[in-house]
Amino acid sequence: MEDVKYIIILGDGMSDELIGALGDKTPLMVADTPCIDLLAKKSELGLVHTIPKGMKPGSDTANLSVLGYDPVKYYSGRSPLEALSIGVDMKETDIAIRCNLVTLSEEGSYEDKIIIDHSSGEISTEDAGVLLEAVRDELENENYKYYKGTSYRHLTIWENGKVIPLMEPHDILGKRIGKYLPKDEALKSMMIKSYDILNEHPLNIERKKKGLNKANSIWFWGAGTKPALSSFEEKYNKKGAMISAVDLLKGIAVGAGMKVIDVPGANGTLHTNYEGKASAAIDVLLKQNYDFVYIHVEAPDEMGHQGNIENKIKAIQYLDQRVIKPVVEGMEVSGEDYRMLIMPDHPTPIHLRTHTDDPVPYLLYDNRVNIKNSYRYNEIDAICSGNVILKGYTIIDRLFN
Repeated sequence: MEDVKYIIILGDGMSDELIGALGDKTPLMVADTPCIDLLAKKSELGLVHTIPKGMKPGSDTANLSVLGYDPVKYYSGRSPLEALSIGVDMKETDIAIRCNLVTLSEEGSYEDKIIIDHSSGEISTEDAGVLLEAVRDELENENYKYYKGTSYRHLTIWENGKVIPLMEPHDILGKRIGKYLPKDEALKSMMIKSYDILNEHPLNIERKKKGLNKANSIWFWGAGTKPALSSFEEKYNKKGAMISAVDLLKGIAVGAGMKVIDVPGANGTLHTNYEGKASAAIDVLLKQNYDFVYIHVEAPDEMGHQGNIENKIKAIQYLDQRVIKPVVEGMEVSGEDYRMLIMPDHPTPIHLRTHTDDPVPYLLYDNRVNIKNSYRYNEIDAICSGNVILKGYTIIDRLFN
């Protein structure tokens, strides 16, 4: 194996646009990030386009890019990648569909309801499992099977189905849902029935009493066919590991033949186990002698979807102090040479509460190289650097070379 260790730390959705309430700055510009600031002065900064032209700016396409898989060639839908993580063995004729547990308003007919929260208040996997079981008991049949994922993110397999357009729930927050419902009558019918099953479920009654959002409907989106990723180790001659709380990222790793590391308490929320992720990364690189680790942190993206400026800044600061800092300290103490890439997959601007396909800032650090500059790590300084990578799937080559 190689003498150099390689690390990607991915702050999902952490880049943004200039925000008036922040004095025309972005959360990255405002966040107190002493560790990243120190690294930036000794790193290459630039912009990278992770989303190919004409493709939707999702965490699926973007993270495939960052891992070196051209989405134009490898992308077959988001849900099939999550199916790999959950352990669903898809047939060629199966269609995988993401099945979110969402919060809808309770007034009026189903079509007139407003989507309030795509994550049901970042519902726990335990609560979600109880509710999904109730849905499964009523709706599952030989054509549609339901599988539990993590938090609000679950999966439906449609046997002999077809890939059809389905609206992402996080793209229509605050809107009436009628015109965004599936055109397929069976899928639409299951969503309507799920509200009847879930809205008055005892667990949701309890959630409401506690001031939590009800998870009172399923929402289908992200349909796709069985994926076929090539082996990461064969592609790059490096043993790789994935650390993420999100089934999508775990699924990409499973499809690429990478090791998936489950960290207790890692849940994809603002209050995830940051230190556990950092510790697991150091362990897999130094004790298990892997060449490459990908640490994915979902929190900045979730805070962007919630439109919560304060918590998005907090998520970036947690990433700096509770993931990046201990990883850097662990590598420095070890004496091992390492190269590290810090970046988001896509922007999730606060004012939009969804993803865009704008290029994102990257920071590439090598502990053996003596670079000196005056940059901080943010969107504006990345533009000023003049470095632009047009094909996102090539940035990993920059890391490895």
